[in-house]
Amino acid sequence: MTGFPTPADSSAEASAATGPMGNRFGALLLPAFVLVCLGDLVVLLADLGPGHAALKPLLMPLLVAHAALLGAPRTLLAALLFGWGGDVLLLFGHDLAFLAGMGSFACGHVCYLLLFRRLGQGHTPRRKGLLLGLLYAAGLVAMVVLLWPDLPADMRAPVAGYSLLLTAMALGSTRLGLVAGAGGALFLLSDSLIATSVAEWPQAPRPDLWVMLTYLAAQYLLTTGVLRAAADRTRD
Repeated sequence: MTGFPTPADSSAEASAATGPMGNRFGALLLPAFVLVCLGDLVVLLADLGPGHAALKPLLMPLLVAHAALLGAPRTLLAALLFGWGGDVLLLFGHDLAFLAGMGSFACGHVCYLLLFRRLGQGHTPRRKGLLLGLLYAAGLVAMVVLLWPDLPADMRAPVAGYSLLLTAMALGSTRLGLVAGAGGALFLLSDSLIATSVAEWPQAPRPDLWVMLTYLAAQYLLTTGVLRAAADRTRD
């Protein structure tokens, strides 16, 4: 994760005060976020459940603080905080908590879609956008059709509805360019891994490690892409 690009400076639409001091503290919080990410991945690799339960709730607040000090739009901060809510709820490990966590993530995806609509005007050529739309739609249909028979009956409709919103978010992220588009695709991959576990498909060793690795990369790349797009819009 240390090879990720550094986010651009703030926009005039920011929700937090910016300037040299804010940018400096925002930059300092990025290594803290990366360090906690690495710690969480290590404890998952070692199968230390209590360590994951302690570190996971710290991840999104650090990214929120980092983004806020760099002048993130309020809608981005809301998306990340809804992600934090989903992170915490999924730690409880029962069906109601899973559904509530899915709902929290869904709210975050709506926030991202609003950002992509506001910041992504004209970034994706029409032909390329159509092709991406067809690819994502085909992937959505294939995933739901394959998962459907193996999902618990009470999870089928929620998973299908969430998958539709998640796919729309991943497709919308491409309007902000390669970095955000990669973040959207990784978020889709991460949640698809969770869906296969709910359907009780065979899993790779340490499945939670791969879920968190792709999820953390996704949230960081989406944050970076939004900050860059907001900064570009301000310069225009």
